[in-house]
Amino acid sequence: MARPILVPRPQYPETAHALEQQGLHPLLARLYAARDVHTIQETQYRWQHLLAPHSLHHIQQGAQRLADAIEAQERIVIVADYDCDGATACAVAMRALTELGADVDYFVPNRFETGYGLSPEVVHLVCQHPNGKPDLIITVDNGIASVEGVAVANQMGIQVLITDHHLPGDTLPDAVAIINPSLPACGFPSKHLAGVGVIFYLMLAVRAEMRERGAFDVEYQPRFDQLADIVALGTVADVVKLDANNRLLVAQGLKQIRAGRAHPGIQALFHIAGRQTEQANAFDLGFAVGPRINAAGRLADMSIGIRCLCSDDPLEAMELAKELDRINQERRHIESQMHQSALHAAEQLMQLKPSASVCVYQPDWHQGVVGLVASRLKEKYWRPTIAFAPGENGELKGSGRSVPEVHLRDVLDLVSKKHPSLILKFGGHAMAAGLSIHANRLADFIPAFEQAVIEFSGKTSFDPIIEHDGSLALQHMDVPTAQQLSNEVWGAGFPPPVFVDEFNVVFQRVLKDKHLKLRVERDGVIFDAIWFNHAELMSERIHMAYRLEVNHWNGNSQVQLMVDHAQNS
Repeated sequence: MARPILVPRPQYPETAHALEQQGLHPLLARLYAARDVHTIQETQYRWQHLLAPHSLHHIQQGAQRLADAIEAQERIVIVADYDCDGATACAVAMRALTELGADVDYFVPNRFETGYGLSPEVVHLVCQHPNGKPDLIITVDNGIASVEGVAVANQMGIQVLITDHHLPGDTLPDAVAIINPSLPACGFPSKHLAGVGVIFYLMLAVRAEMRERGAFDVEYQPRFDQLADIVALGTVADVVKLDANNRLLVAQGLKQIRAGRAHPGIQALFHIAGRQTEQANAFDLGFAVGPRINAAGRLADMSIGIRCLCSDDPLEAMELAKELDRINQERRHIESQMHQSALHAAEQLMQLKPSASVCVYQPDWHQGVVGLVASRLKEKYWRPTIAFAPGENGELKGSGRSVPEVHLRDVLDLVSKKHPSLILKFGGHAMAAGLSIHANRLADFIPAFEQAVIEFSGKTSFDPIIEHDGSLALQHMDVPTAQQLSNEVWGAGFPPPVFVDEFNVVFQRVLKDKHLKLRVERDGVIFDAIWFNHAELMSERIHMAYRLEVNHWNGNSQVQLMVDHAQNS
């Protein structure tokens, strides 16, 4: 396993001083300056600071088409993706359009039967609904690559409105409108909206269009700010970059959850995950609530997650949350078994020949869980990793995760250009991607992928880096500071603060053979610390990278240090 390199973040004392002068806490001013924040407006998360919808490409066309459909009572079907972003996007669209008076329903493709996006098969399935074929299909968190599916829909007299945030290919679908900040023609100032953020913006634009048409006035219009908890969940769970606009959306959602105004499904998921809504933070959304919804799409039917988010009945929401939790436990069991087998396979490969990438496959693996296995292996070996499972018709379905130096989708694009028949289809982002290959071509794919990784990056090995924010003054190692840091919005592209200091180890023991529990001392003050998934004892003095957290237990609150890395001094 590669040993992390501790790298200090660049410090910008002049910017930090300016932020402090504008009213920010001195520690927050320093942390924000290191994360490219220049004005206090970027840290103020009130609705009036939200970027306006009008600069989103095609949003006016989309809003007008939807308003027409609502007025004419046309039948609308939302076609969702099967991850948490897709589920939350579908729930936002269902709730908003229902409030606007639309005749609306949704359909979620089965990832194992129809693949990803609005495929021709999905269009035909949508038309088999007892109420007949729809007049309009809206895609959420998918559709930008659905050229064939949109063509089939058009042939059947169904118009398609695409909302997506994935990167477009060379050919765009022939849709009535495509709303996607990743389009080169789109002038929206933030390119980082999640799928749920895109549909939320469209719903704001539809409401404005209907207001212009006299359907209601400002005082009596539907309150779409109340969808913020669902928008926040999808935004965090999809690991999009938390720029100022996304941080605003997440902050508003967390504010709603902490105030006890979350939708019943989100309240139930917090309860079932053992998390306190009053203390809700982005970590809860990304690591407790999001995985339970994602599990439904991985193993079963994502409509369970959508029903949970759409329910207004607390009892029904709780039953659905329990079912999602059960599926998630099953997912964890399957993942654990696959992870052990993947580790064994990867170790053997590494001993035979060290490589710049990792590719693993077992014929009994579950294709809904290979992405999680790839993620775990990437973390261990710190290399671009793809895990494959059997698919339909003699195909293998692969899911990949990457390291910062390697843009995974671009690497797969390089493979497909050099070996035109090797990859059947692929798509994704810089850090995560999916693909299909013929089962008998795996032996050809592995060296082709390895060569493409090396060619793209110019490297044969990669070192994990822990960026840190330097030393934390002892005066800030207290509960109020830890609580303030916990209340801020941290996540992808806006990482939580990591500090580095020297400590004396007063006490240590290994919990459950895999976690190191520590008591450490600095300048006469003792702190509890825990290092998850590290089972080796340390020396008496250590150099430690850590995050500050509040541990709430039996009505008491105290500071706990979450260890990211430590080495003997």
